[in-house]
Amino acid sequence: MTRRVAFLVFDGVTLLDVSGPVEVLHQAGRLGFPYETVLVSPRGGDVTTSSGIALAGSVAAADTASPGIGPLDTVVIVGADRLALQPLDDDVLAAADSLARRAARVASVCTGAFVLAALGLLDGRRATTHWRHATTLARRHPEVRVEPDALHIRDGRYVTSAGISAGIDLALGLVEDDHGADTARTIARELVVFMQRPGGQSQFSTALATPPARNDVLRSLTAAVLADPADEHTLPTMAASAAVSTRHLARLFRTELHTTPARWVEQVRLDHAQRLLLDGHSVTAAARRSGLGSDETLRRAFARRLGTTPSEYRSRFATAHGHDVPSSRPVRGQAPKT
Repeated sequence: MTRRVAFLVFDGVTLLDVSGPVEVLHQAGRLGFPYETVLVSPRGGDVTTSSGIALAGSVAAADTASPGIGPLDTVVIVGADRLALQPLDDDVLAAADSLARRAARVASVCTGAFVLAALGLLDGRRATTHWRHATTLARRHPEVRVEPDALHIRDGRYVTSAGISAGIDLALGLVEDDHGADTARTIARELVVFMQRPGGQSQFSTALATPPARNDVLRSLTAAVLADPADEHTLPTMAASAAVSTRHLARLFRTELHTTPARWVEQVRLDHAQRLLLDGHSVTAAARRSGLGSDETLRRAFARRLGTTPSEYRSRFATAHGHDVPSSRPVRGQAPKT
């Protein structure tokens, strides 16, 4: 069965938001799982991307309802910087509304989430967008539960993704939903994607997400934790190392990093554990060497922050990372299914 996917495009659209997901669907077709992609714009014809390259031959949104076009399985609202920075065009909103009403599944790439939010389609739902625009989305649409750090999020029939290359992750996720993880993983390898990243994975590692601290004490302390996550990094030991009170250290984390010392250290250790698993280490070794300690602590961190288990994460993504790791090694517990 061929699945039809419409991409809503318009002048100023980000080219990779379109070409990345389209290539994923094209590769699925080469494996025997065909997708028919159609470019749709408010008025039809050529569309100029933000890079100046033209997308030719888009279908006018009004014409997609004609019998010759057929039903839509999925509609993808792609992004452009202006969606977050300027008032949304009425014709873009109208086209998106028309397409979304007819599609079984509605997705957005990057700032395309602003269009879905403006239509009220994300009210009461979890959603994400490019990290740079997440605060704006949350402020403009407080009824949307914005999660600024996720790569892509599914809530009901709506799927939103982070910026630019995360559109490839989103498309791989759609293929996985339609045709299974093996198909998505094969496509990821063919496209030489580093790995097929799970939707709940952070848009960037804690080391990259942590801005340089203005305070010298905090800057030295975070550098020490990143250099050796497995060392003892409790609040009292970190405060003693920095020669400050625990209350003052907690205040520094809250003021500069907007989190608690314990949450930040756990995220650093989880990032390290993910890398260890992908490098071929066992669950027990990853827990110990990352500083999380036990298999159970590692499992809880994975379930809470990534929505999966360490063993599932390793079996799905380690091969794409270059290591053939057996998936039969036991790990206690199961992550909650969403």
